[in-house]
Amino acid sequence: MSHSSPADGAAPLVARLVERHGATWVGADSVDAFLAGDGDRVLFFHGDPVRFPEGVDVAVVLPELQAAFPGRFTVGVTTRADEDRLAARFGAQRWPSLVFLRDGRYVTTIAGMLDWTDFVARVAAALAMPTSRAPIVLAAADAGPGCH
Repeated sequence: MSHSSPADGAAPLVARLVERHGATWVGADSVDAFLAGDGDRVLFFHGDPVRFPEGVDVAVVLPELQAAFPGRFTVGVTTRADEDRLAARFGAQRWPSLVFLRDGRYVTTIAGMLDWTDFVARVAAALAMPTSRAPIVLAAADAGPGCH
């Protein structure tokens, strides 16, 4: 097959979020439509599964977090092809990250894999926070395409 798939470069457990758990692939061409939806949205930045194996752990926990907060947030999974561009837009600086958004606006980011009780507490706090401005990602001026 010569056409690319949104799942290209994603770990199978990350792709399973879309295939079995109702998440949506989100790329540069679909992010605005994703943000236009009602309610809280979580954009999952999973990264390269070899470099960031915690992304697979978060992918396993994410459906459980959704179950702990039924109907409270919708999940979008970033496509690997557009992940860096989306990370710059939303201030994600670490992989994996869950970027919380509401009404198209930034709320907060939960980075890394956490213990269950910490995850639940951080998600509860995120869902109660007001929107704010996304952090600004500072990149080195000489950072080439191989530096991500």
